[in-house]
Amino acid sequence: MASNEYTLEEIAQHNKEGDVWVIIDAKVYDLTKFANLHPGGSNVLYAENVAGKDATQIFFGLHRHEVLLRTQYKRLQIGTVAGQKELIKAPAPGELSRVPYGEPTWLTKGYFSPYYTENHRKFQTAVRHFFQTVVAPESVKCEESGKKISQEVVDKMAEVNIIAMRLGPGKHLKGRILMDGLVKPEEFDYFHEAIIHAELSRVSSRAVVDGLLAGLVIGLPPVLNYGSPELYAKVVPDALAGKKYVALAISEAFAGSDVGGLQTTAVRDGDYWVVTGTKKWITNGTFADYFTTGCKTETGFTVMLIERGPGVSTKPIKTAYSAVAGTAFVSFDKVRVPVSNTLGPIGAGMSVILSNFNHERWMVCATSIAAQRLVVEECLKWTTQRIVFGKPLTAQAVIRAKLAAMISRVEACQNWFETITHQMNMMSYKEQSDKLAGPIGLHKQFVSRSGRETAEDATQIFGGRALTVSGMGKFIENYHRTSGFDAILAGAEDVLGDLGVRQALKKMPKDARL
Repeated sequence: MASNEYTLEEIAQHNKEGDVWVIIDAKVYDLTKFANLHPGGSNVLYAENVAGKDATQIFFGLHRHEVLLRTQYKRLQIGTVAGQKELIKAPAPGELSRVPYGEPTWLTKGYFSPYYTENHRKFQTAVRHFFQTVVAPESVKCEESGKKISQEVVDKMAEVNIIAMRLGPGKHLKGRILMDGLVKPEEFDYFHEAIIHAELSRVSSRAVVDGLLAGLVIGLPPVLNYGSPELYAKVVPDALAGKKYVALAISEAFAGSDVGGLQTTAVRDGDYWVVTGTKKWITNGTFADYFTTGCKTETGFTVMLIERGPGVSTKPIKTAYSAVAGTAFVSFDKVRVPVSNTLGPIGAGMSVILSNFNHERWMVCATSIAAQRLVVEECLKWTTQRIVFGKPLTAQAVIRAKLAAMISRVEACQNWFETITHQMNMMSYKEQSDKLAGPIGLHKQFVSRSGRETAEDATQIFGGRALTVSGMGKFIENYHRTSGFDAILAGAEDVLGDLGVRQALKKMPKDARL
């Protein structure tokens, strides 16, 4: 970086075609050679209020701060302004946002929480640092290319046991060193897990959140909870080490949220099942090695683990988000599956899947809330730096009203989520299935609807920039385009709302009268 200092008078002399300097946040840039390469045309740089002047406000009305951090633009800096100091700095990895409501209350200085301990705070710092330094660059690259997350990143996640921790507390953590020993396996709880989901969502698009082995997170628990010891030993270690990938194969073209209407069949042939049918919209299906699959059998709905092999084929499905998620159409053509791969009792697959859904839906809530909070932060930044009619956007009451609604929604989502998470920590797996299926269903409906309302408000705040896949509104564009995934995946929001009410009605006391 250049160490020269220039006075305002010296800088003002460089204000014409063939010789143009500008000031951005106390730094001096020589844009003479860059002028003809400027995406907006060279004339923009020769404007009266730009050339030889402080263009900080103008720059941040058009560009994100990250532009200044790119190597090709950092090279244009020739010095600094005498007597001035840089004000706008990129946050250090692991650093918390200082934007109001940019972080949940428990991470905000001066606020308190009954749920989180100092260990949770230390854990959050380490997890955020990891995701920002290891995952974020890969996230950007894979979102654009649509390619699977690199094995190198998966291996790094496995090294600190993030893959295992995304499955929540349990026996699968025993003997593992979590985040370099920051938390002991027996101390790890659902708030620790929620931190991982939230931090992943902060640095990743919705597609990358799913592409980073979400299929394993929702497809491996039935193996953990219902698989034989032999199947566990064969599959779980490699899966948690990031060497094998798992997908949950339940939904079909014939039946979306109607799990009981699935058409894939499994016919008993000695020590094997012969499986025939198709599955659709299977997350991570294009690269999965195993499929936790729901099938119709003679004695009822049954779940089994199918290994990729003869008769198993997958092809990608193009969706509204990036192909990095590996969304697939899966075909089973008379696939022979050992009966020992059955998960849970034959004919009792519905209880296996329904118990698994709670955790999946809770996870979707965790990532969605974090994404909504990032949208709130982006909007607060934009509305304070964007100048219209000579004033920041926040001078307009209609903008402040939208911000108020967005903040209220995300805080409501956060507090309900923390209440449910606390209950999960205090209940056994069986108790969760009995008491929390309804609340989690209602919560997911509320979170996903809140997200789509926030996406609409943010789009109006950013205007045309919210329709552009790069630049100032790129996060808003992506979130607006993909927020619907939270409303559909893991159970459509209308179905989940009805589930929550039906669960409540089952527990209505017989003697309750007005």
